[in-house]
Amino acid sequence: MPTNTLTSKQKMKQYRARMKERGLRAIQIWVPDTRSSEIHNALRRQSLLASQSADEQDVLDFLEDVSAWDDDA
Repeated sequence: MPTNTLTSKQKMKQYRARMKERGLRAIQIWVPDTRSSEIHNALRRQSLLASQSADEQDVLDFLEDVSAWDDDA
């Protein structure tokens, strides 16, 4: 059994090097925390506003049309 075990930091460094060799790069994405009551309330408010929009049916029709694109793939 090998006695020189890699640390997590070393493993991650090697992993990132392999990914770079494959032409990939790391990015970080921050998204809203949907577990937050503040975000939940904001999403609810926006949903209610959208449902009261005069354009709601047009948007729903558009979404239904483009969702069919998935079936074509």
